[in-house]
Amino acid sequence: MTITNRIEINPKIILGKPVIRGTRIPVELILRKLSEGATAADLCDAYPGLTPEDIRAAIAYAADALAHEDTILLEPSDQVAAE
Repeated sequence: MTITNRIEINPKIILGKPVIRGTRIPVELILRKLSEGATAADLCDAYPGLTPEDIRAAIAYAADALAHEDTILLEPSDQVAAE
């Protein structure tokens, strides 16, 4: 399945996790590395074939995934707190 022209989901590649098309580089890995302070240049150096456009596509994919996520807020129960 093609998510964008740069992100794909294939059950035969890393158990169907979203990856950069044509690679085994998961979107999750890119996001984690960015959150740890890596730059786009760092990632492109570490993963040959990865481009700045791929990194932007990974970020956009994550933003889209979060945009469609439902959040349910639950009130804490006094009974749970007492236990």
